[in-house]
This record gives sequence, C-alpha cells and structure tokens, in this order.
Amino acid sequence: MDKKKQVKRIFDSISNRYDFLNHFLSAGIDFYWRKKALKLSNINSETKLLDVACGTGDFAIAAKKMHVNSIVGVDLSKNMLEVFNQKAAWSKGNIVQSVAETLPFKENSFSNITVAFGVRNFYDILEGFKSFNGVLGEGGKATILEFRMPKNFLVQKGYNFYFSKILPLIGKLISKDQEAYTYLPESVQDFDKNINLEKLLLEAGFKTSQTKSLTFGIVQVVIGEK
Repeated sequence: MDKKKQVKRIFDSISNRYDFLNHFLSAGIDFYWRKKALKLSNINSETKLLDVACGTGDFAIAAKKMHVNSIVGVDLSKNMLEVFNQKAAWSKGNIVQSVAETLPFKENSFSNITVAFGVRNFYDILEGFKSFNGVLGEGGKATILEFRMPKNFLVQKGYNFYFSKILPLIGKLISKDQEAYTYLPESVQDFDKNINLEKLLLEAGFKTSQTKSLTFGIVQVVIGEK
C-alpha cells in the first residue's frame, strides 16, 4: 500500500476516537502545544490561516479562540473532516479534502499555515513545503508542530518505552485499529532520523527557519518565513 492510501485508511478508520486518544495519550498537554505554537506564530485577527492536515480541527479551533477569523482547513481524510464539521459549525464551507503537496489555492492566499503532527504523513515533504511557499504571501509563516526524539538520555528511554509499548496497546484497545498506533511510533522514529525540517523549509524557498523545543524536547515547533 502506498503512503497516501495507508494514511487515508488509518485516519478514516480512527476518526471517531481520534480526539479522545489524542488528549488521553498526551495527558491533555496537546492543548498547550497548539496554543504555544500559535503564539510563536504571532497570529491575530488579521491572519488568513490555512491549517494543513487539519484532521478533526483542534489547531484551527484553537486559532479561532485566539481571534483568527479567516481559517481554511485541508485534510486527506474525509472522515476526519466530517468530525471537524460536527465540532465547529463555522468550518462548513471552509474545509477542503486535499493533500499538502498539491494545495488547490491561488498564490498569496494566506498569511499563515499551520500543521500539527501531520508533516510525518506527507508523501513528499519538500513538495509540501514548496506548495506552502506558493500559497503564502510575502512574509507569511509556516508553523509546524511535530514530535521529535528527545536528546536527554533518560527522557528518551521513557519516551521510547511509552511510544513503543504503552501507546500502541492503549490505541489498539480503544480504536480497534492495530496499525494506526504502531504506525505512529514507527513514523516518529524514522522521521527524526531522516528529516531536517528547517533545512527542507529553506530548500523549499523560505527565507528563514527556526526551531523551538517544548516539554523536555519531545515536541518541536518549526517556523519558516517566506
């Protein structure tokens, strides 16, 4: 199965349990991560936001609470988008089923792009970032919130144990999808070894990029500016 079909199948399958598992498995810290990433992006009421791999809409909903009025969500999974629609009435007409690599928008359509825990699921990250660059206006920002392997040895040991043993077990029991919660830890480890987000943003045409670590280094916020 190619990556696009695999990702779509997984997220279509777990859409109804996705929010509960997200908040439960992160002990609710995921709300803080999203809010912090948005603050680092300096969003405001004038922001025109595109939330890529928006899933069930938590990043977009957090932005709405921070007074962003213009929000469009994009995701490959139809079922995830349906959950988004159920959670936020304002999302109707503002969400699109598409992939990051071929965004169906005109140049300079947005001032900000956000992606929370979705870049790992792109089938071509560089193409995705080039697509971001195309639809952002001058000075626009792409903000990526993503897991990473922590550098501290003890934190890394605990993190690996949780990700490889605890998370797949709980995920399987609650979501009934064995692949979904083995895919997550495997994709994080592969991603961390092979992908440099700052470098790829620069390669895609962004002028600057910077990274900030959160929560003992288990999460990173990477911001590229056009």
